[in-house]
Amino acid sequence: MIQVTLPDGSQRQFPGPVTVADVAASIGPGLAKAALAGKVDGKVVDTSHPIDHDAPVAIVTAKDPEGVEVIRHSTAHLLAYAVKELFPEAQVTIGPVIENGFYYDFAYKRPFTPEDLAAIEKRMAELAAKDEPVTRRVLPRDEAVRHFKSLGEHYKAEIIESIPADQDVSLYREGGFEDLCRGPHVPSTGRLKHFKLMKVAGAYWRGDHRNEMLQRVYGTAWASKEELQQYLKMLEEAEKRDHRRLGRELDLFHMDDHAPGVVCWHPKGWTVWQEVEQYMRRVYRENGYQEVKGPQLLDKSLWEKTGHWDKYRENMFVTESEKREYALKPMNCPGHILIFKQGVKSYRDLPLRYGEFGQCHRNEPTGGLHGIMRVRGFTQDDGHIFCTEEHILPECTTYTTLLQKVYRDFGFSDIIYKIATRPEKRIGSDESWDKAEHALMESLRASGCEFEISPGEGAFYGPKIEYTLKDAIGRQWQCGTIQVDFSMPERLDAEYVGEDGARHRPVMLHRAIVGSMERFIGILIEQHAGALPVWLAPQQVAVLNITDAQADYARDVAKALQNQGLRVELDLRNEKITYKIREHSLQKLPYILVVGDKEKAAGAVAVRARGNQDLGAMSLEAFSQRIAADIASKH
Repeated sequence: MIQVTLPDGSQRQFPGPVTVADVAASIGPGLAKAALAGKVDGKVVDTSHPIDHDAPVAIVTAKDPEGVEVIRHSTAHLLAYAVKELFPEAQVTIGPVIENGFYYDFAYKRPFTPEDLAAIEKRMAELAAKDEPVTRRVLPRDEAVRHFKSLGEHYKAEIIESIPADQDVSLYREGGFEDLCRGPHVPSTGRLKHFKLMKVAGAYWRGDHRNEMLQRVYGTAWASKEELQQYLKMLEEAEKRDHRRLGRELDLFHMDDHAPGVVCWHPKGWTVWQEVEQYMRRVYRENGYQEVKGPQLLDKSLWEKTGHWDKYRENMFVTESEKREYALKPMNCPGHILIFKQGVKSYRDLPLRYGEFGQCHRNEPTGGLHGIMRVRGFTQDDGHIFCTEEHILPECTTYTTLLQKVYRDFGFSDIIYKIATRPEKRIGSDESWDKAEHALMESLRASGCEFEISPGEGAFYGPKIEYTLKDAIGRQWQCGTIQVDFSMPERLDAEYVGEDGARHRPVMLHRAIVGSMERFIGILIEQHAGALPVWLAPQQVAVLNITDAQADYARDVAKALQNQGLRVELDLRNEKITYKIREHSLQKLPYILVVGDKEKAAGAVAVRARGNQDLGAMSLEAFSQRIAADIASKH
């Protein structure tokens, strides 16, 4: 007798071994039809998976995250099936699930064209409509190698040859196509209905640039037509908001081949940067941080002590002078410890908060670079708090409250909180980890935040809170963090004199609110679709005359607003006013002021707000009060 325990705690008994599909059918025909996979003993398996022992069982449908992942995994196989039907000489390699979709890498004699992509997608739909069963079989490794070599699939054979000889491998077949895979997969191709192929890109075999270049076909798949359409609409909106395009159109920055991975900031972009930096500098001052500046180059011996030389060397830019090796800093923390160690520190000095707009360099691979979102040279709003274990809870609570205010001011109200707990390989006592993890959780509870646990994802030296922003179109950006570090103060011999007169190690809290300034500005550009709030806009007001007769008055208006501290552009060009208005509107300026004879006579301005809003005429004083209120409220 086999006893199955369902998620609601109810139990069902069967006279002998059953499949997941049998369990679903015993619950009801609706669930049997909806079942895509099952969870047996917590592991996701095919609906054909046999259950031969008492076990907890859940039926996985398209409503479950695991169900959507199974759909995407199976759609990747459907893609490979369609490619082999249309291009029999193509070889299939690897096709995993990724966020929001999947990809599959192919070796083929020529590049796939957009027309090929359309044909492949059409063939996928035809194959899905056949509703062919997806079946699994298991072969000994060597037999599987021979099987795929006989099909001319040498990449698959190479993958299988890397598996230990004593292991069996599983293969999945649908119609005339069979693929190596661990599974699980949907019961039949008819379950795959809502997908779209997105693009083709190059990818090295097994990610190694020394290997041949393959073609990677990306696709997306969803549980419903509505979800697919919603995702495609989001992508369309994301394209409009792409910071790289807006950076060019709004003349904010550019990336130059002479400096790969480093940003060339234009005057307007640097104005935005300065507004963000000066805002964060005020945050430092008002919250007990002392601003410092650590060295840019540090000797190899220091990086050996911190452990970076062994674990991070390939990502560091290294140089040599007078037979000494140095590295450009990839992070700011060691420099802050060097500053902390100057002079004797007492327990009365703690918590001691250092902040720095520290420029860091990391040797990111060329393929990973992405506009100003991922670069090789970047600046962090980096902070380090030296404290005792008793300070961790209050410092983290205060920090979360501060971070929430900063994000609100930048236009973000939806924050996701995660606590990454101790990994298997770690340093420090369990008692210290218990205290640190408890303090992080309590700090979020004290701030009224619901949070998720990311088990085992903490750093080897301590747990952390990760703060993720959700933007205007639903994308998530992990920006802020606070990490508890027991290790680096020990490695670099930092200490303070305790109340007992003995020397103690401080705890080091690593924290950043915006993180990389470059990346955060990219996020801001995309969040606001280039229409930055008044306080951040590189140009806040444009003053336009209609004819030369108002030129002097326009100059006076511009001067008065500049004296108010506003960023003003004066446009006296001999062009039609409609042309000038359109040109400045495309630059997404918050306000355009038009002055003609009527406004000049009345000492007024005609105000147009962003979004083609005609606010009519108002006095210069009234406009000054309006824009001052916008800036004060961070609108």
